[in-house]
Amino acid sequence: MQNHLIEPSKVDEIISKVHLDLPSEKVNFIESLGRTLAEDIYADRDFPPFDRVAMDGIGIHHSAIENNNNLFAIEGVQPAGSSQLTLKDNGNCIEVMTGAILPKGADVVIPYEWTERKGEKMCVLDFKHAQTFTNVHRKGVDVKKGEVLIKKGTVITSAEIGIITTVGKEEVIVKTLPKVAVIATGDELVGVDQIPADYQIRMSNCYSIQSRLKEEGISSKIYHIVDDKDALKEKIKGLFTSYDIFVFSGGVSKGKFDYLPQVFEELGVVKQFHGVKQRPGKPFWFGITKNNQPIFALPGNPVSTYLCANRYLLPWLRQELNKEINQGKAILDSNYSFSKPLTYFLQVKSYYNKLGELCVSPTTGGGSGDLANLSNADAFVELPSDKNSFKKGDKLPIWFYKK
Repeated sequence: MQNHLIEPSKVDEIISKVHLDLPSEKVNFIESLGRTLAEDIYADRDFPPFDRVAMDGIGIHHSAIENNNNLFAIEGVQPAGSSQLTLKDNGNCIEVMTGAILPKGADVVIPYEWTERKGEKMCVLDFKHAQTFTNVHRKGVDVKKGEVLIKKGTVITSAEIGIITTVGKEEVIVKTLPKVAVIATGDELVGVDQIPADYQIRMSNCYSIQSRLKEEGISSKIYHIVDDKDALKEKIKGLFTSYDIFVFSGGVSKGKFDYLPQVFEELGVVKQFHGVKQRPGKPFWFGITKNNQPIFALPGNPVSTYLCANRYLLPWLRQELNKEINQGKAILDSNYSFSKPLTYFLQVKSYYNKLGELCVSPTTGGGSGDLANLSNADAFVELPSDKNSFKKGDKLPIWFYKK
């Protein structure tokens, strides 16, 4: 338990130790896109399942090459999707189409480009590249029946969908997605459809978080609880039975009506830290319930909420679901200074220069309450607390929130 500000790297360390114990479920293959596979996918037969013709042309027997025979009577045509024909005479040929099964008795495919049609016969113009099973995709050369094609834990993309359907898996077992509650606190908040009084604002943070989660394929439900300690305690306690993850916005600073830390303590939630050495988002609170449910209690200012969700919540969730974390480094395209001894998350607009390098331009707004400026930027760069001046050309960690 922490009683002082901790570095963002320490936040990562603490949160990474929390793991969701998600069950599995069976879904139709078309609904599995973006989900995490909870079973191995096996080949139901050899790949390819037959000697497959790789180019349009003619199928012949190799003995014709050895006998310097270059004129072949056409016995028939072997299209893709038709049952296997048989080459009756080694001196003849069968026309074969790409994807077709190689005719029985044929073991060389000569592309049309190497031939010339002469009535009902085919003349081969060039044998120099022709060998046994030339232009034939041999049965089982890619994968043998029973081999693992996709390993458990793989995130399913369009490529995996193609494999899943190829092996006839109409349903697949995937990891269940977590149930997430997004909870806004504060008497000053009113609904999107309401006209706020001069001292009120419409709820927005919870919808930004919900939308961001939806971009990751995760559904959530929004709640609003007023700044009343008893109401908070009763409502939160009830929600503990229905969700895997809780994301709060507001109620964790030092104000007289910021009841959440006290409410969490009374509900038996184990605090992991309260306060991060960063700006925006310094009052960030994180804890774990008795049932190992993580609680991300984020500061209420819009940019603070959004930064903490993108910097900590989303990367952790992606890690839990075996997804790649969208984080790298970018080049600062101008000098920038930040004098306070805190890690600063600078809003930036990213682009690629003529050398193909990822660069960023600072787009500072009006502080942690300037929600509108988030639309002008597409990422945050992380300026570490051990420096206060950053020069053009510096490479810094970047956290994207727009794709």
